[in-house]
Amino acid sequence: MNRVVVGLSGGVDSSVAAATLHHQGYEVVGLTLWLMKGKGQCCSEGMVDAAFICEQLGIPHHIVDSRDIFQTNIIDYLVSGYEAGITPLPCSQCNKAVKFGPMLVYARETLGIDKIATGHYAQIRYDEASNRYQLLRAVDLTKDQSYFLYDLTQDLLAGSLFPLGELKKTETRHLATQYNLKTADKPESQDLCLVEAHGSMQQFLDKYITPNKGDIVDLDGKILGQHNGVHNYTIGQRKGIGIAAKEPLYVIALDSVRNRVIVGDRTKGTQPECTVGRVNWVSISPPTTPIQASVQVRYRSSAVPVTVIPLEDNRMKLIFDEPQFSITPGQAAVLYNGDILLGGGIIEQFK
Repeated sequence: MNRVVVGLSGGVDSSVAAATLHHQGYEVVGLTLWLMKGKGQCCSEGMVDAAFICEQLGIPHHIVDSRDIFQTNIIDYLVSGYEAGITPLPCSQCNKAVKFGPMLVYARETLGIDKIATGHYAQIRYDEASNRYQLLRAVDLTKDQSYFLYDLTQDLLAGSLFPLGELKKTETRHLATQYNLKTADKPESQDLCLVEAHGSMQQFLDKYITPNKGDIVDLDGKILGQHNGVHNYTIGQRKGIGIAAKEPLYVIALDSVRNRVIVGDRTKGTQPECTVGRVNWVSISPPTTPIQASVQVRYRSSAVPVTVIPLEDNRMKLIFDEPQFSITPGQAAVLYNGDILLGGGIIEQFK
């Protein structure tokens, strides 16, 4: 019998993933990572719901204390990034360093199982021609989470299953009802687990970063107002700047060294190119010459045409066909060819 460890957060998606594999004849073991205390998916409430689902399905349930690794790889990572004036993307970091990697190690070394599964909306297939596992967008493009999975290695893809990748969200809800799962009507998580736990990202950051008042300036350095901490702003932000002007103002840049927030009109916030570091090539081997692709620079942004120029040290330069607004250091730039995720990395600071 095929055996698989399913990561259970206590939400409907991971519950249906476990139930689906169970009904397909897999020997399923539930695994919940204890990441932090407080409200939200990854906490005590989620662990209780995950345990209930395992009881419903008649499968074992393991809980692993991952609070230290979450603190180091996510909380410390976020705080140091915001202090440096960037807007870090925690989810892709969490998926590789906190979830998929440790889960697969636990499955293999503790349980003797070589496959894990999650409730992510994405697809994996093996391509014989390239001898590589490929990561693809989900069938339900409105729920596609491949963007957050760009940093997964070939070993992690080989050991992972995404049972929901070919389902629409409505079908997932229907299956949850069909399986009579406790989580069938559970509201969907709308924010980062840290945001849910603390109320807002600002409230979370206020626990770790001391407010440091500084100037809000235009591109010429003229002081327009005051801010209460660079970490409370992100490039492309329009709301909450608190300055009256004839034209809408946007955050154009963050200067953590001088403790300044730089604002301007929308036209000043576009970039013709950017550099990307910590690149992970997923569905293709690392290219040695320029390639054409589409790039997504935010989870909710559309993929746009780009020329990709490989650089040394796992870096690349992206030249957009048309200048793009709100290119934000710390966020991920993820490359696609149609539905196939080619690779991705972290947008670097502009010089």
